[in-house]
Amino acid sequence: MFLVVGLPGAGKTTVARRLETERRALRLTKDEWVKALAGPEHPEAVSDVVEGRLVDLALRVLALGVDVVLDFGLWSRDERSALRDAAAEAGAAVELRVLDVPLPELRARLDRRQAQTPETTWPVSDADLAAWAARYEVPAPGERDGTEPVDDPPPAFETWADWRRHRWPPALR
Repeated sequence: MFLVVGLPGAGKTTVARRLETERRALRLTKDEWVKALAGPEHPEAVSDVVEGRLVDLALRVLALGVDVVLDFGLWSRDERSALRDAAAEAGAAVELRVLDVPLPELRARLDRRQAQTPETTWPVSDADLAAWAARYEVPAPGERDGTEPVDDPPPAFETWADWRRHRWPPALR
């Protein structure tokens, strides 16, 4: 399982497409699904449910022995830990592809994408970008290279599977 990690405009989908081809992997890009289902809107609840459906699909595909590329940011360590845990349960290895791009470059890329292909994206304000950057938990070196063990789930959850069901609900609430 490849986890493509980074903020909007970092180049996640470009990397995911390359991995899809090079590794003959199933690429699951959340924004393509949300755009198809919600159109010009980008409701967070729909986004969370789509991510959950894609995670479930990824785990089924891994069980079939096919590589999977998850392309939807994965800004929190908990998200990445939950997926690392689930992949291990499926007997699959995990590789993080972390795209660290400075905010001014992200801003320029997002503006260029909005101008060139507005049908594939949503407008991103400076305030949104700054807020997302503040929420982004940069993967530590041991998380990046897989040498660091998976954390325990947060105290409110007995297992990472419980946390996944909470974070990525199966349906709109």
